[in-house]
Amino acid sequence: MTLPALFIAHGSPTLALESSDYTQFLNELGDKLPAPKAIVVFTAHWDCPEPSVTMDESHQTLHDFYGYPSAMYNIQYPAAGQTKIADEICALFSRSNLPHRPVRGRGLDHGVWVPLLHMYPEANIPVIAVSVDSLRSPQEQYDIGRMLEQLRHDNVLMIGSGGTVHNLRMLAQDDEPQDWAVEFDDWLAERLQQWNTRELFLYEKKAPHARTAVPSYGMEHMAPLFYAMGAADMSRTAKRLFQSYACGTLSLNCWQFGDGI
Repeated sequence: MTLPALFIAHGSPTLALESSDYTQFLNELGDKLPAPKAIVVFTAHWDCPEPSVTMDESHQTLHDFYGYPSAMYNIQYPAAGQTKIADEICALFSRSNLPHRPVRGRGLDHGVWVPLLHMYPEANIPVIAVSVDSLRSPQEQYDIGRMLEQLRHDNVLMIGSGGTVHNLRMLAQDDEPQDWAVEFDDWLAERLQQWNTRELFLYEKKAPHARTAVPSYGMEHMAPLFYAMGAADMSRTAKRLFQSYACGTLSLNCWQFGDGI
């Protein structure tokens, strides 16, 4: 079975405790998708130069944030790992001559478990986390995702977890969307739907408000979009499944790449 690749905005860690239109959407999304045999997540919260892959049969839940309500630190997401698929990821990287690093004992950061907590609350599907490199070009990020495209055709759900507008210094006091954030997301949407990689790969120069939407200290949240997109290179279809904003500028969106749900 072939599954789409997804880009999912994971928002604030407190999304794990929230009940909103977006969390309801994530709940329903997990129900709509055919049950995958495993989930591979390119996570914004694992940013390193060499692509790294979790190789564990079980994971600890990382509470990689501070200053949040105590309930946040009690949440556990005890998903298993899947070393067979992790080995396959490493083999695909090797086939493309991409240096990479198998990692044991890291655990799942909140970029992985927060959205999965809503999509698959029973934590009954194996998860493999893969790092991103925010300093690579969008073209390179896309190409790395493309290396793993065949996993989609073997019932593996590929997810990029990040955020298109994720500037925590620009949060507003209410959820009314700020014009500049909407303009940036609309620019992306038009080009994603056209699969216009020529302009998307140059978004930093071409997109309106790009430096505000994707500041230099937050580029790791944009990167998973290109990894997920690359994992559907043969299909080259994009569909926005959800869009809203928290605190006026924190974009909460989900994109589907490739074959439909």
